[in-house]
Parts: sequence; structure tokens; C-alpha cells
Amino acid sequence: MARRRRRGRTVFEAASRASGRIRVVDYRAERRLIVNGEILSVYPLDGDWSRVRREYWWRALAVTALPRRPSVLLVGLGGGTQIHLLHSLTRPRLITVIERDHVIARVAGDWFGLDTAGPLEILCADAMVAVRGLARERRRFDFVMEDVAYGDTPERAARLALGLAPLVAPRGTLVVNRHRRAGARGLARVLRARFGEVRLRHVRRGGENVLICARRPLRPA
Repeated sequence: MARRRRRGRTVFEAASRASGRIRVVDYRAERRLIVNGEILSVYPLDGDWSRVRREYWWRALAVTALPRRPSVLLVGLGGGTQIHLLHSLTRPRLITVIERDHVIARVAGDWFGLDTAGPLEILCADAMVAVRGLARERRRFDFVMEDVAYGDTPERAARLALGLAPLVAPRGTLVVNRHRRAGARGLARVLRARFGEVRLRHVRRGGENVLICARRPLRPA
């Protein structure tokens, strides 16, 4: 007799005007944040993060040597997978997160262990609005991760990436997560006007995630 496929157990569900249907699903030893059918974050219930090292959250952190106590900006919170991974590698002075949806921010805090994640600043606002505000305050970050314009148009993704460029510290790194068919190479060309080094990395052979890694920001004269 065929074995029935396990779909996991939904432990929380909510509807959001900004994001749509939000579910927290426990599947085996893993908790997942699922928004409109897409997995945005994972959290190992058994504390074993080694399974996540195949995914883009980890690969984005592995592209550069982080300082011992970095300042970090994450554009897009999800369930905070990358926050936990950062703490496994280093001791961030402060992690600042831009998340437009206050429902996702609340779910991440309630279900994904962010209450033990150390110094955390969450800005609930549109990404471009928050980025402009941080630029006016002359904030600088050692590591910046953009993970909200993954499948957006090249024009919108370029505006956000260029807006983030002034927020990268002189020895910092900007990493952008893009779908491989959403103009990753074109965005890399745009960023080469603002950074001394820009590289593309495929997360896995045949996969959809492409990481654009930009280092050594070029400051205008």
C-alpha cells in the first residue's frame, strides 16, 4: 500500500493585507514560514542548523569574511532564518531589519525564536522609504542582504540595490538574492558602477537562486 505524503501540521495561520495567507507549519524537525504557498524561512526545531547550509541564507553569509562584531542590515525578515545563522558565525553589534508587513514581524517573533536573537531593530516600512531614511541618518553596515525583490522587475530591483549601495561600509558587502531568470546579470552590471568588485554565485546547479555579491563600494567624489 502506498504511503500517504506528509504535509506537515499547521500551528498558526493568519491573513495579511500586505502579504496574503501566512502559515507556520511544522514538518518533521523543521518549522516553516509559508506565505502564499512559498517557503520564506525555516527553523530547525531540533536545533540542527546543518541542513540549512545548502540554502541561500547560509551561502549569502559564506561569500565574505564577516567582522567579529558586524553591523548588519537585512531587507526582508521572513522568519529570521538569516538572523540565527549570523549569530552562529559572529556576534553582531546590531541587526537592523526592514520588513513591510507587521504581521510577518509578529509571527517571526512569536514562532521563530527571535526573542533570543540579541540586539534587533525592526523597521516596519516600505523598503525604499526605510532605505532613504537610513541614508539620511548616514547609517553604514558591514553586511547588507536584500531579499525582497527576488522576482521583481529589473528596474525595481535596480532602484532598491542602488539605494542600498550608500549604506554599505567601506569594507562591507552587499548581497542581493535574485531569481536566475529575473535579470541577475543586468543587475550585476548596474552595480559595477558603484562597487569595485561584483560577482554572481549560483546557490546550486540548476537552482533558481542567484546571489549578486558586491564589495568595495565606490564613493562619489
